[in-house]
Amino acid sequence: MAFSFLTHLECTACARTFEADQLLGLCPHCGKVLYARYDLGAVKRSLTRETPRGRRPDMWRYHEVLPVRDPANVLSLGEGVTPMFEAPRLARRYGLRSLLLKDEGQNPTGTFKARGLCAATSRAKELGVRAVSMPTAGNAGAALAAYAARGGLEAYIVMPDDTPAINKAECVVYGAHTYGIAGLINDAGRVLRELAPDRGWFDLSTLKEPYRVEGKKTMGYEIAEALDWTLPDVIIYPAGGGTGLVGIWKAVSEMAELGWIDSRRPRMIAVQAAGCAPIVRAYHEGKTHAEPVQDAHTIAPGLRVPVAIGDYLMLEAVRASGGTALAVTDEEILAAMRDLAATEGVFTAPEAAATVAALPKLREGGAITSSDQVLLLLTGAGMKYFDQVSVDLPQVDLTRPGASIT
Repeated sequence: MAFSFLTHLECTACARTFEADQLLGLCPHCGKVLYARYDLGAVKRSLTRETPRGRRPDMWRYHEVLPVRDPANVLSLGEGVTPMFEAPRLARRYGLRSLLLKDEGQNPTGTFKARGLCAATSRAKELGVRAVSMPTAGNAGAALAAYAARGGLEAYIVMPDDTPAINKAECVVYGAHTYGIAGLINDAGRVLRELAPDRGWFDLSTLKEPYRVEGKKTMGYEIAEALDWTLPDVIIYPAGGGTGLVGIWKAVSEMAELGWIDSRRPRMIAVQAAGCAPIVRAYHEGKTHAEPVQDAHTIAPGLRVPVAIGDYLMLEAVRASGGTALAVTDEEILAAMRDLAATEGVFTAPEAAATVAALPKLREGGAITSSDQVLLLLTGAGMKYFDQVSVDLPQVDLTRPGASIT
């Protein structure tokens, strides 16, 4: 049996198809996002939805619908199959039947970026790439650096100067050629677009090649498998570049074609930061594409994406699913980080905390109801953002007899 049932690439805009084993980034005809496609009929004949349960405990348990043909090219660090569990105290607070947390902070390098970069770097190596590049707000660069090191590839990374120090350190420690820039992630991307072609660097930017989304889509497969091949009523996702959002929606379509799930679909809700909310604005204005945000600002680096090439795919997923899009403030994000940790024992990243901050607004606005099962996608570990949480400890005076703590 084939390790992968990959058949071809298909443009998500003009629908042209391309041979899967040629090295492509965006569609050569219209410049839009390419998706990997599979012989799902053959997959359906070869295995059942129960087959993955007995396999390795990482995302490659679904290898038939992942793009790497030869298992020797899989550059795994144990990514995927992250825990998903109930948040009963928050559920009671907001009057929800069930509130689930999927903790992607337990991936290698501490975020869900590991999934996408594992798939993309593995496939790039399989196709003969020796050097890769990427602009990053931090966590994607760290994941790329780790998997490039795993595969013996050269990595060239450019990030804004105000990227969290831990992300800069990760990239350097993993051996990536790492550079700063006085600008935003789109400025970093512009620099690499000018340099990469002449230097032979393959661009692994968000949705600018077909395979990062394949790694991210495994979240959708895992959610369904963990819920005995059903899906929650609502999935709330913090949307920057949006690879995970569209990846989950792609997985839903594939699982339906495989007959692994029924006709019910989760409502996909995109949450952004108030200082950088192009998808929210486009959604409420009824547009297919989002206008770039000027002077984008937020304390959540992964949400500071002024313009996303996959904007139309995010908007399509939100609308087709009957979902919505909304923004939360930085103050609400910081409060939600503390609230989730103190209430449910999960210290999550600011991007992920945005989903928690959205709950009261969604509940008050009627976008989620008491009968819904709601899932929050917690995209990263809060310990990578210790500088966002100021702590001033009260002192105990041990020189005084009878010193006590109140």
